[in-house]
Amino acid sequence: MNHNVTNEEAISATTQWLEKAVIGLNLCPFAKSVHVKKQIRYVVSAAQTPDELLPDLLNELELLAQTPRDKIDTILLIHPHVLTDFLDYNDFLSVVETALEEVDLVGVLQVASMHPDYQFADTEPDEITNFTNRSPYPTLHLIREESIDEAVAVFPEAEMIFEKNMETMRKLGHDGWNALGLAEVQQYKK
Repeated sequence: MNHNVTNEEAISATTQWLEKAVIGLNLCPFAKSVHVKKQIRYVVSAAQTPDELLPDLLNELELLAQTPRDKIDTILLIHPHVLTDFLDYNDFLSVVETALEEVDLVGVLQVASMHPDYQFADTEPDEITNFTNRSPYPTLHLIREESIDEAVAVFPEAEMIFEKNMETMRKLGHDGWNALGLAEVQQYKK
């Protein structure tokens, strides 16, 4: 892992991934509008330990809850120096849920998980379907429940997004993913 990544590099790589993969492959049909409207807040945590990351998470949850949607609709909390091991990251998600409860934001905000080594349960590590959630750096995606509800209301068959994404990734394959030009972004861990 590269501890020398700058905030600018982390944000640039994450933005490139968002544009080419998440929006480009339509993995999240709701991402384009908030990206175009510049309502995504990109934050890079300098945390080196999970204990250092937690206050950053709490600050961003509170900020999102208190900021009007037209200013910030969603936050990507990028943490390139901590929880780089996916299993450690996955374990930390229970801390995230507890944090949401502690600040009384369950049902108001939720946190989605993205990681360079993301792996769904019952899949092999190199299975292409895992790439739907593979971001350049470990990232916690803070989302407003209200925004999800509104997006789902206007998106036909929103419950099918996951299945559609799996199909998209299977059709794309590893070669197609590599052709997106994102492979070099994920070299930081080597």
